[in-house]
Amino acid sequence: MLSQYSHQAPIALSPHAHNRVALHRTDEAWLDRAWADPATRVLLLDGGRLLVRDAGGTNGAGDAFDGDAGEPAPTWVTPSEAPTGTRILLGEDAETDAVRFAVLVDEVPAGMRGEILRTFVQDLGADEAALVLHAVALGEWHRANRHCPRCGGRLEVRESGHLRVCVDCGRQQFPRTDPAVIMVVTDDEDRCLLGRQARWPEGRYSTLAGFVEPGESLEHAVAREVEEEVGVEVGEVSYFGNQPWPFPASLMIGFFARARTTEISVDGAEISDARWFTREEMRAEAEAGTLILPGGISISRSLVETWYGGPLPGQW
Repeated sequence: MLSQYSHQAPIALSPHAHNRVALHRTDEAWLDRAWADPATRVLLLDGGRLLVRDAGGTNGAGDAFDGDAGEPAPTWVTPSEAPTGTRILLGEDAETDAVRFAVLVDEVPAGMRGEILRTFVQDLGADEAALVLHAVALGEWHRANRHCPRCGGRLEVRESGHLRVCVDCGRQQFPRTDPAVIMVVTDDEDRCLLGRQARWPEGRYSTLAGFVEPGESLEHAVAREVEEEVGVEVGEVSYFGNQPWPFPASLMIGFFARARTTEISVDGAEISDARWFTREEMRAEAEAGTLILPGGISISRSLVETWYGGPLPGQW
């Protein structure tokens, strides 16, 4: 189905990747050399929150923030300036090959505060975003996994933050990612189906989405979620792309789905309203500001603009 669309919008947060140098996670000599390297930088986190300083100041490495913009930014410091905490090897910067770590601090330093990634993720460059998403996902995993699910014993950090092992029964716990499907549904008239939640501001609509259940294929999850949320049956399902989404630990997997039926019956729980849009209706309402579409950082925006055939005005 995707092949019928001549324009494919890029998916934010997906194209760039750093070298995770996984083979070095247990190489203590290499880790010590990297930590001692003056080019190495360390990202500071409090669990799944990024630590930031006030705008207009500098981070520990002497790099100035954009004081005029007044926006928070991730704090990268040198290893010698990093507070005590759990050390996580992120890898090598894609542009400079310099090593990057994160530290989950034992105590938030004075003059700093925790910020959720959503606050400024849209302002990050692609290379930095890849590192930050890696760090935040692991930070949230460490925060939520302190005890063994089998025996309740304490979990000890291993492999530079990418493994936790129970000190009592030896069970290994690896970071988990929750797969979620997100989809644009189209009908025989090539209209696009979008839905909204009751808690959203008036006029905000987005693609349908939901988590994959145990023992379920991705395609079946697409069909099930669409039918559960809006009562529409879908047939053909085609893959679009994917996006890391550590809020707190998801991988968003995008699809196009072709509707077999078009009558809408919302579930009233997750979805309060759903509509079919033509391209003309979507453009006119977006230009008028009566339709608020997903932001550019989300794969949802990429799906909608690929169906539409180009950029659309307005976003969350």
